[in-house]
Amino acid sequence: MRLTSSLLVASLLLLLLPFSDAKKPGKGRGLRGARHKLTRDRLATPDCSELTESGEVFVDCQSRRLNSIPPSQTWSQQPKHLLLAHNRIKVLHDGAFTGYEGLTSLDLQQNHITLVEEGAFQGLTQLTTLLLQNNRLGTLSEEVLIPMPNLGYLRLHGNPWSCLCPMDSLIRTLQVPSNRYLGTHARCAEPLRLKGLKLKQVDPEMLCKEMDPAGHPQGDETEPLFHIEPSHIRTKPDATTSCNTYLFPQVRMDCSHRGLTEVPTGIPDDVVHIDLSHNSISQLRAKDFHAARSLRTLNISHNNMENIEKASLSGLLHLRELDLSYNSVHFIQYGVLEDLYFLSQLKLGGNPWVCDYSIHYMVYWLRLHPGVRHSGLLCRSPLEHNGEPVQEYVNSYNRGCPKERQQSRADPDETDPKLWNTPMEVQGELEEELEPSHLRVPQKYQIYRLS
Repeated sequence: MRLTSSLLVASLLLLLLPFSDAKKPGKGRGLRGARHKLTRDRLATPDCSELTESGEVFVDCQSRRLNSIPPSQTWSQQPKHLLLAHNRIKVLHDGAFTGYEGLTSLDLQQNHITLVEEGAFQGLTQLTTLLLQNNRLGTLSEEVLIPMPNLGYLRLHGNPWSCLCPMDSLIRTLQVPSNRYLGTHARCAEPLRLKGLKLKQVDPEMLCKEMDPAGHPQGDETEPLFHIEPSHIRTKPDATTSCNTYLFPQVRMDCSHRGLTEVPTGIPDDVVHIDLSHNSISQLRAKDFHAARSLRTLNISHNNMENIEKASLSGLLHLRELDLSYNSVHFIQYGVLEDLYFLSQLKLGGNPWVCDYSIHYMVYWLRLHPGVRHSGLLCRSPLEHNGEPVQEYVNSYNRGCPKERQQSRADPDETDPKLWNTPMEVQGELEEELEPSHLRVPQKYQIYRLS
């Protein structure tokens, strides 16, 4: 009996021993600590992409949910361009970009930045482009810009700027004539008397005046105040403030989901990609894209577009992709597509195409440009052609052409290869054959060959 009791006590001690070891310092917690360190290390190495274009290194960390600036040792090469747009960064601390001394451009737009310490950009002596638009900055001092002597392009719009005394030095710097591209579109959010006024238009002398209880500056009562009267003139939206612009590696403008009713003005001439989808644009007007000579992709899908004017796409010689899908387009006017020499993709689906005389130009142009991949060109009306490919409708229309309108006898000249077998003759005959009859221009003169 006594032996049995001893065995039971020994067994209980053996069972309790692992629990006592687990409670000792360093036990158990070491495993959790290692896991925590592993997670922390994983988060410290963001899933960014490194690419080289034109001999310059880009680091793309856009939309990675970052809360801080990744250390420069993370990358295999020192980048020239650091893209940190659309993250969750709130504060730029002193020395935030230590190790990035070779940067020439820095994109920090669309973060949650509320504070930039004076030494945040220390060492960025080669930086020429800084994008801080669409953050939560209310104030910024001139001292922040001093470490960047080569800065020539600064965007600050979309921030709730408080135009009071702490902004005095920055506003004076922005208004220097040689700084014409620094903070061009930034506007005051407060106080009320300056709300909506551009920082470049604010009188710096008004910023540090003491306020009376009503919020007006004290001093000479005859001194004019800056009351912004609402404008009764309807102006077109500006592309810089209405869209998010990404400069690297190629200039791209995201104007989607902005509630736009027309194409904004001020589209830069070096933009390569524009996304205007999911707005309420009802028509494309002449010269809407007249400055965008480098444009390669244009997305205008999911709008309310009914009309495309003839000159609206003129000059877009380098356009490769055009998306017109899911609009209210019934037909394309003759001449709209004539400048799109290098177009390779055309999306047309989701439009109520009307299969009548007006649709022939679209088919005629596509037949002359066989390299263009197109989709979605289906008849919506009239009812008897609903769902029929437009090409088939045009073919059936041509088959039904009255015989009396066809040539009754062959032209003797057409039987002699010496008279027609030239490149110009072949091209002319091809265009005449493909062009719909109702679109052909009447011949003013008739040419006779004399032997």
